[in-house]
Amino acid sequence: MSLLNRIKKLPQNFVWGGATAAYQVEGATKEDGKGKTMWDDYLEQQGRFSPDPASDFYHRYPEDINLSHQYGLNAIRVSIAWTRIFPQGFGEPNRQGVTYYHQLFKYCLDHGIEPYVSLHHFDSPKTLFDQGDWLNRQNIKYFVDYAKFCFQEFPEVKNWFTINELISLAYSQYIQGNFPPNHHFDVTSAIQAQHQELLAHAQVVNLYHQMKLPGRIGLIHVIQPIYPISDTPENIHAAKLQDAFINRFLLDGTFLGYYSDETMALINEILKANNAKLTIEPGDLDILKTAASQNDYFGLNYYQSQFIQAYNGESSSKFNGTGTKGTSSFKFKGVGELVKKPGVPTTDWDWNIYPEGLYDTLKRLQKNYPNCKTIYITENGLGYKDQFVSPDKVIDDTPRIDFIDQHLAALLKARKEGVNVQGYFVWSLQDQFSWANGYNKRYGLFYVDFKTQKRYPKLSAYWFQELAKTMN
Repeated sequence: MSLLNRIKKLPQNFVWGGATAAYQVEGATKEDGKGKTMWDDYLEQQGRFSPDPASDFYHRYPEDINLSHQYGLNAIRVSIAWTRIFPQGFGEPNRQGVTYYHQLFKYCLDHGIEPYVSLHHFDSPKTLFDQGDWLNRQNIKYFVDYAKFCFQEFPEVKNWFTINELISLAYSQYIQGNFPPNHHFDVTSAIQAQHQELLAHAQVVNLYHQMKLPGRIGLIHVIQPIYPISDTPENIHAAKLQDAFINRFLLDGTFLGYYSDETMALINEILKANNAKLTIEPGDLDILKTAASQNDYFGLNYYQSQFIQAYNGESSSKFNGTGTKGTSSFKFKGVGELVKKPGVPTTDWDWNIYPEGLYDTLKRLQKNYPNCKTIYITENGLGYKDQFVSPDKVIDDTPRIDFIDQHLAALLKARKEGVNVQGYFVWSLQDQFSWANGYNKRYGLFYVDFKTQKRYPKLSAYWFQELAKTMN
């Protein structure tokens, strides 16, 4: 019986991958000379979740790469743990960490799986985090030095991303407060971190091309389209403000190389309402401008859209970290209040399931950002409470299949209309540790029994396998 739904066939030569992140899968946080990240002490003090052993990818990557190949994938997203290479974020490289990544990349390539490698995925070195993380310009220099080392050390890698989800880091650290250092609505830090992450990205892209390396480089943004809950002038303006803060500011900086007047008018309105400021130093925009046309490709992470209404009160938020549906709320002073739209389903973590937003985002990029060339969907997937029944019964995650199927349909519709989308990476390859949710929020094609580390293919893995055959 065929598992295929809306999507009957993938394009030829399509990149069909699974996504991971070092801290979420590797475990082994204290092995072989690895230094601490911003998370290690924080998670230990919290006492809720441990990142060890996560999915034990550090020791079990051959098994996961073999499963990737067996189930039809041809690519994998991985990240390098900065503190496996430089335990303090700088200084002498840790050869054990370097050797590990050489072995990982070789195993991928030997088994027909192309690695797409991120340099930073939410895991700043603890030493640099304690010195201000991305708010400290000295740390940009350390990041550039680390990137240069990796480019020289790993010529086998042809596809690089600088930083994953710049807004998620800034927003979670300084607005929602569910990542360390747990600030709430610290708008100055949030906008400054965005700008300086962009600067770090741009300097690394410029360096990569100065080195005349044969591969490709880009970055990854998560985009959440913002829609007014109704078409009143107040709600439309609230949508523009929220969009400017979480999407447009970063897209302008990446692909225009400057922040447009309209973008800055919206940002300045938010800053004024929150008694906040943004500092752009002389030369910053020159760096962004040089990089804007040199991004070889773009990684788009898409999970959900947001609906907003005007709001005039103080800021407040409640983060749903447990999967208790309906427990989240978000009100941003001078911006708006996120609300639910009747008829739009949500996950247990209150994320809107709205594939139309992916289509709208791809068309927006095509229209407004011509420097955005080749696009890959680098994360998309459904967080779900998968039910394990028995080892001989396939885990039925039909809702995940339906979610991915709908989003692939949106992708292929945009592609048919000329948007250059060349690949899709499901989040995630296997079940992983989730930063603010621990282990009950599962995304993987492969179920992980975290006590035994045994892998079990879910129904979605078989669906992926069947679709992969259509590329031949």
